[in-house]
Amino acid sequence: MSAVIDASRAPSAHRISPPSAQRIASDEHALEVAHELAGEFAPGAAGRDRDRRLPFEEIERFSRSGLWAISVPRAYGGIGASWNTVAEVFKIISAADPSIGQIPQNHFGNLNVIANAGSEEQKRFFFDQALQGARFGNAGPERNSKNVLDVRTRATLDLHSGDGSYFLTGTRFYSTGALYAHWIPSRALDDNDQPLFVYNRHDAPGLRVIDDWSSFGQRTTASGSVVFERVRVPAAQVLHVKDFLKQPNNIGPVSQLIQAAIDAGIARAAVRDTIEFVTTRSRPYADSGLERASDDPYIIRDIGNLKLRLHAADALLERAAGVLDALPGKITFEQMAEASVAVAEAKVLSTELSLLASEKLFELAGSAATLAVHNLDRHWRNARVHTLHDPVRWKYYAVGNHALNGTPPPRHSWS
Repeated sequence: MSAVIDASRAPSAHRISPPSAQRIASDEHALEVAHELAGEFAPGAAGRDRDRRLPFEEIERFSRSGLWAISVPRAYGGIGASWNTVAEVFKIISAADPSIGQIPQNHFGNLNVIANAGSEEQKRFFFDQALQGARFGNAGPERNSKNVLDVRTRATLDLHSGDGSYFLTGTRFYSTGALYAHWIPSRALDDNDQPLFVYNRHDAPGLRVIDDWSSFGQRTTASGSVVFERVRVPAAQVLHVKDFLKQPNNIGPVSQLIQAAIDAGIARAAVRDTIEFVTTRSRPYADSGLERASDDPYIIRDIGNLKLRLHAADALLERAAGVLDALPGKITFEQMAEASVAVAEAKVLSTELSLLASEKLFELAGSAATLAVHNLDRHWRNARVHTLHDPVRWKYYAVGNHALNGTPPPRHSWS
């Protein structure tokens, strides 16, 4: 059943300003704005992490910049930015503050779901919301289910109203971006156990966002709980995706590309801060006979290795984005598999480099780098937490199994 979305009921919740954003004119403009914002966000990153000061003001500036709408297709008023540009924006912002960089990851994933599975009416409405500055959060996987694909949140059809609306009930976790969002999408199963994507207004009665995220890394993403207590969801805010999920699509590869870009940003920041500390603060080892730590041949060798790997990670990320950008409007399962493998290769390198670089920082910079005033351990904490999103060991498996046996990776957002 179709229904009209009432734009006048767009959310204006506590601590969240009404949507407002400038328009990005081109891919080049997007990168310029991303660099400007990164310059604003970087100086306060260590303090926000140390105090767990949630970046409400920074997120407002970020979304008002127009960057959150760059993936909106041209047919709906956006610039239809390339996935390469999207990945680069995430990498730039994440190098400044990876929590801020991660917060819109599900926003972009949800816009991609709408582009692929939404009705024309839904595309027009939700894309217009994004262009106006509305933010889409996420009600993530259930914490107590058997795995991330086990959906227990229920959407029960309202038989009395007869208008196709649903009542949504369930508790979700890992809900990155929900605390900052105007819209909070969720996966759910209907009365026939069929999958739905349900888009909820932030201020819908019965919906609660709980700031119970206590991880030691990515501390200000507020990736905690969302509770639905018979939240009424109009039919127009429900995507019936049973048939879509059986078709080849780019949902998984796009989601994973963004994950890899965030990790690449963390790696870039760790390498940057290592070089800065070694050249300005570190003392040479006594046995070296050198005046400067930056002249230590062993440090030089390791910095060279990190820079090489950083450039390799950037190249694989760009290659993976290029594979996605080259996909036709209607893709095959073979093309979907090739995109997933290309992104998996980038994810392997960005994962391993973010962990290596953030650990090497202390070995090369020395004991002074461990002092709390610098808060440099945030790089490792952020890398360790974010790279747990999907195990890198399964990326190796996906790449190897496809190369050896022609077996495509699984078709879901974690692959």
